[in-house]
Amino acid sequence: MRIIVWEVQCHSLLPVLRYCKKCGTMKWFICSERFRINAQKKLLDIWMVYRCSDCSASWNAEVGSRISPHALDSGMLERFYRNDEELVRTFAMDSGFLRRNGGKAGKPDYSITGEKFSPDESLRLTIKSQYPLELKVSAVIREKLCLSGKDYSQMVDGGRIHGIPEFDLYRDRVKRKRTVIFEGSARLF
Repeated sequence: MRIIVWEVQCHSLLPVLRYCKKCGTMKWFICSERFRINAQKKLLDIWMVYRCSDCSASWNAEVGSRISPHALDSGMLERFYRNDEELVRTFAMDSGFLRRNGGKAGKPDYSITGEKFSPDESLRLTIKSQYPLELKVSAVIREKLCLSGKDYSQMVDGGRIHGIPEFDLYRDRVKRKRTVIFEGSARLF
């Protein structure tokens, strides 16, 4: 059985949908790729700064509150001060972090790299992502293989594709890694 690997590559950070006080409605907020650090006596508050896509109003997503500087190793604290790119991406691509801060994560701009194949082939497909994305497995497969919703449903309902381990091929998300088996068109029941 042939093995194919696709990788979902993000070209932007997750936009966040939340209420903008200045606009007076729900708006998309974009990560400024900056941390804000505030010292309260001997304790630190750390936020990630977002800006409204329409009016540039700011929103601070709480990374940590009332943290002792000694609780963080000096390297980590320095990364916050320097607005380390990888640290920014770690927080900005974490939909759980955004949800805990009252936002709803949107979809980033992304592309899917890897070999395209015929859905009639028998093979093992692994879909990987560097970050735990909320993209549906079905959307990734349909986009890369140019399948209609009807064609995809017929393949799933006909048992021609299934997840390993078993998961819902309509609703489940890519997260970091998913494996899908394509049985080809010659499968007999």
